[in-house]
Amino acid sequence: MPQTVQRFVNAFPLWVLAASLLALVHPPLFTWFRGPCITGGLGVIMLAMGLSLELADFGRVAATPKPVIAGVVLQYTVMPALGTVLATGFDLPKELAVGLILVACCPGGTASNVVTYLAGANVALSVTMTALSTVAAIGLTPWLTTWLVGSRIPVDPWGLLASTVTVIVLPIAGGLALRHGAPKLCARLVPVAPIAAVLLISMIVASIVGEGRDAIFEAGPRLLASVVCLHAAGFSLGYALARCFVSEQDARTISIEVGMQNSGLGVVLARQNFANPWVAIPAALSSLVHSLLGSLLAGVWRSRRCRTS
Repeated sequence: MPQTVQRFVNAFPLWVLAASLLALVHPPLFTWFRGPCITGGLGVIMLAMGLSLELADFGRVAATPKPVIAGVVLQYTVMPALGTVLATGFDLPKELAVGLILVACCPGGTASNVVTYLAGANVALSVTMTALSTVAAIGLTPWLTTWLVGSRIPVDPWGLLASTVTVIVLPIAGGLALRHGAPKLCARLVPVAPIAAVLLISMIVASIVGEGRDAIFEAGPRLLASVVCLHAAGFSLGYALARCFVSEQDARTISIEVGMQNSGLGVVLARQNFANPWVAIPAALSSLVHSLLGSLLAGVWRSRRCRTS
């Protein structure tokens, strides 16, 4: 990847933060990017992930099963439990509570691969965990959300399942097909795919933040605090629990994977399956918060690694 592109991608939390702040100041700058645009944007992001994967990535599960399995199990136990506890503890309005639980039940996102690289952790493990947790999300995200949301808002589990399949399986399969069936085209797309992913993540987050501006100001500190606590606790527990089973480097990788969610998927699932637009707001804030916290954590770990090398 060219150095200028790498720098642009590494600074993705800054682009997300800048777009979100602009959306709060003047929502129309981004609120036009809605509906099919958000769904299509996430599809492009997942397609980019498919372009970056090899079938051999999935074979790493068999080669090094313990850290991969530990990470995926923590992803789908620690985060959903935290989301449920925090939604209740902060006494969020039911729509925001459902949104927080929904994003907590989502898989790891591709942004975690960038943060893992910045932290000097195990990138191969990060890519494998992201891929496996994304595949597992086809069944686990709808099931966990339906189970944990309970009586807050009626949930259509089959609708969630259909949406998850549409925005995960088809784009990733398309990316893999292009990589293996049209390698020349793939070679042209791969250099621009990270840029497109960063821009689309920023647009998706800013659109939801702009549209939910009033709800964000109304919920205020409680909503922000719940999202910050969700990801801060995810990073912390992910590391502490993983360290009981795996090496330091792998524990750091698992911490990043557990603490960072595919918030774009959370936004799309919220928009497609819940009538109230407030449900998507926690996922939009989640993208901003976990990007900033993850980048900060990566900086701390990288500096420690440099001092000890």
